[in-house]
Amino acid sequence: MTDWRALRDRLAGQGYIAAPDLAMALHLSISLGRPLLLEGAAGVGKTEVARALAAAEGTRLIRLQCYEGLDAAHAIYEWNYQKQLLAIRAAAEGGETGTAVEQRIFSEEFLLERPLLQAIRQPEAPVLLIDEIDRADEEFEAYLLEVLSDFQITVPELGTITARSIPRVVLTSNGTRDLSDALRRRCMYAHVAYPDRETELAILHARAPGLEARLAAQIVGFVQAIRREQLEKVPGVAEMLDFAAAVAGLGVADLSADPAVLHATMATLLKTEGDRAAIPPEVAARLVGKAA
Repeated sequence: MTDWRALRDRLAGQGYIAAPDLAMALHLSISLGRPLLLEGAAGVGKTEVARALAAAEGTRLIRLQCYEGLDAAHAIYEWNYQKQLLAIRAAAEGGETGTAVEQRIFSEEFLLERPLLQAIRQPEAPVLLIDEIDRADEEFEAYLLEVLSDFQITVPELGTITARSIPRVVLTSNGTRDLSDALRRRCMYAHVAYPDRETELAILHARAPGLEARLAAQIVGFVQAIRREQLEKVPGVAEMLDFAAAVAGLGVADLSADPAVLHATMATLLKTEGDRAAIPPEVAARLVGKAA
């Protein structure tokens, strides 16, 4: 892949419409073999970048979902303790003890690969998605730096496992905490914002090609108007697509035709009680009037 435009076209073929700066950052990440750090609000499509890239390259997507308290055992590998215990009992019943049993229970047969180890053991380079890295502790972030620098993992009982292929690494962050300078230095970077009207229309057409053009314009205009309201949780691209699917499924041809139906379908967009109260039917009707 030698041109960022070609990459952008391939992502579009998977239904992901990437902004030029994002496509360029992803292209440089692949060309230079560096991780790509994507920051932006929840719902702007950061995770979808990795999914679309994996689909475009015809390779496996391996996802590590980060959370507070995530440790190496859940991210890299664990031993199958239940299976080991059964093996020890079976060996004891057969009169087998000592080093031979220990070597057998700490072999590949009993190893549970978690996402980071899975990623470096693939015969063909996968896409490794490290999702919401800002939710993990700083200690885990520091450990992750070592893995991303060398792409090798040491399992004391088995030795050092070196990557068979270097994965395409995409990290996402919603900005809930500051990431370290060390992590940022090792990554290409792109900020993913909510799409503009033209881009969001292109996304909707790619995902719902049968949607009538006027209705598609109404849907995008309406969702973008809602995003400008004071909300607890701003609807993202995925919510926009759910809203479009709901509207189409109900046979709605014009968002302004039935305020009650419109308000009911907003269950796909507004996900808190406060947000539902902030957009009553009369406000929704006003926003629809400005949407087309």
